Order: sequence, then C-alpha cells, then structure tokens
Amino acid sequence: MVLMTTKIRAYLLIEASAGAGNSVLDAVRAMPATVQADRVTGPYDVIVVLESDNLDDLGAVLHDRIHSIPGITRTMSCLRFEG
Repeated sequence: MVLMTTKIRAYLLIEASAGAGNSVLDAVRAMPATVQADRVTGPYDVIVVLESDNLDDLGAVLHDRIHSIPGITRTMSCLRFEG
C-alpha cells in the first residue's frame, strides 16, 4: 500500500488599510508557508497562496502570523485540498 500525502492550499484575500499594502505584502512573503503573494486591484489588496501539511498548522499560520500583521483590516480564506 502506498501512502499519499495531502497538501492543503489556502488562497488568502487580504484587505489592507490605506498605505499598508506594500508592508503587508513584504510580511506575508517572508513567511515559510507562503507559496506566492501578489498586490492586486479590486476589493482586496493582496492575494496570498499558502501551503501546509495539515489544517492545524495552516490555522496557526492564519491566526498567529497573518492576523497579527499591522495594516490588515480583513481577510478571507479559501481552502483547496490537494492529493
């Protein structure tokens, strides 16, 4: 029997306060769980792709690291499960 590992990918939409978009982008790019992070136009300022081996680790990144970044006013997380 072959065991398969599952990566959990989260697409994180971040709304930042005025003038904070670049510092938010730099902070999320510095995190090991970040696969990609970009400034965007529209209702959100930054879109981040995060990957983790399990939901607990991903939740810790979101709660402990992302939500503590100065300048973030709102986030929306969309999870994708990859086999």
